[in-house]
Amino acid sequence: MLTLRGVHAGYGRSRVLHGVDLTVPPDGVAAVLGHNGAGKSTLLRVAAGLLRPSAGTIELDGEDVTRAGPHERVARGMAYVPQGQQCFPHLTAAENLRLVADGRRDGAVATAEVLDLFPALRPLLRRRAGLLSGGQRQQLAIARALITRPRLLMLDEPTEGIQPSVVAEIQERIVELTRQSGFSVLLVEQHLGFALRVADRYHVLESGRVTSHGDGGVTAEREVRAALAV
Repeated sequence: MLTLRGVHAGYGRSRVLHGVDLTVPPDGVAAVLGHNGAGKSTLLRVAAGLLRPSAGTIELDGEDVTRAGPHERVARGMAYVPQGQQCFPHLTAAENLRLVADGRRDGAVATAEVLDLFPALRPLLRRRAGLLSGGQRQQLAIARALITRPRLLMLDEPTEGIQPSVVAEIQERIVELTRQSGFSVLLVEQHLGFALRVADRYHVLESGRVTSHGDGGVTAEREVRAALAV
């Protein structure tokens, strides 16, 4: 699905990623784990086209998208949900969804589908997004991204600062989505239990380098904790 090969990137003279190799499996979840400052969010920004790498290549379904802009990557099937439950706080939940749906031929159908996926949003559609809880805003942000019908969903810290019941629901939705043919997730997460429960593969990022990788699943937690303790 998505492959990064030898990716270097940073901001100005500050280098953040140093030769990162990473593959997101088709019909599966790749989790990127690491401490704050390891380069996880930078990796997602590079994958989404918001930051151009200084070296290396990015491929989507075998096609080189290294120079493609964010809108081109969205058109090819990528969707990115940044860290922080981002929404337009002065707009209602419904208006947040319509910002994406109104530009699509199948927007109404896609909106109905994401509300079926996150039914807790239905009674909140007329409420301003800024008045929603953190967990509700996170569900709204993911739902808005899914209206574009992506094949690759990239999530940056989706469980940060939200209640356990919503974490469990997001976990269920991720698993449900990856049961669909051709749907993959690139997940950046510090909540190890959550990440490894949904991940098919994990990559530990340390100081901008992949220092460990392997199969996901709860049995990998001890190995990942050992890698992060180094």
